[in-house]
Amino acid sequence: MRVDIVTIFPDFFDVLDVSLIGKANQAGILNLRIHDLRDYTDDRHRTVDDTPYGGGAGMVMKPEPWGRALDRIIGLSPTGDPLVIFTSPAGEVFTQTAARQLSREDHIVICCGRYEGIDQRVIDDTTNRARTVTMSIGDYVLNGGEVAALAIVEAVGRLVPGVVGNPESLVEESHEDGLLEYPSYTKPATWRGLDVPDVLLSGNHKLIASWRQQQRIERTRAIRPDLLPGPEVEDDPGSSSGQ
Repeated sequence: MRVDIVTIFPDFFDVLDVSLIGKANQAGILNLRIHDLRDYTDDRHRTVDDTPYGGGAGMVMKPEPWGRALDRIIGLSPTGDPLVIFTSPAGEVFTQTAARQLSREDHIVICCGRYEGIDQRVIDDTTNRARTVTMSIGDYVLNGGEVAALAIVEAVGRLVPGVVGNPESLVEESHEDGLLEYPSYTKPATWRGLDVPDVLLSGNHKLIASWRQQQRIERTRAIRPDLLPGPEVEDDPGSSSGQ
């Protein structure tokens, strides 16, 4: 998989070099490329923003640098069919399901907005020539799209075959089937007066699997009841359907 990231802070992504993503990049499993948007400006100040039409606070990222950057990246796409992602709190919410879908792409381009966002015409123009999606990592606002891009690359990259050493470790993780992950334990069996549950020491794999599944349901009910299917949510006779 090839991943291109366009940003005004390319050093932000140096952290990926020390992760599994960095190792996969070095091994050629991933092809990660970081582009400095300022390289596509045409003035000596390398300006990437300007005041918004219609007034208001903040600045808006100019269309010209973005247009040049995407012209080049899309034009040089090895697949000819990249998926372009614009990070924005106004986008659709990024989920584990979306991560798995993106992991099947051959080429994704992530555009990191800043300030009050990118001129809407950049997104409109890109939509006319490439598959495009606007994506948010949650219902909150960040200073820029770099943190969101990191989260997307980490979540998607680890699902690409060969990135994670043991693919079985991906199967029972939180959100893979709609439930949160069960609690994990390691040695020693007793620590500060707290014991590992006896079932995990039993060696009975069928019993362990049943316990883990029950823990996933209970943890999801306690922390994220919205993820449970209808019958699970309605276990409590005092609960409401919300309709």
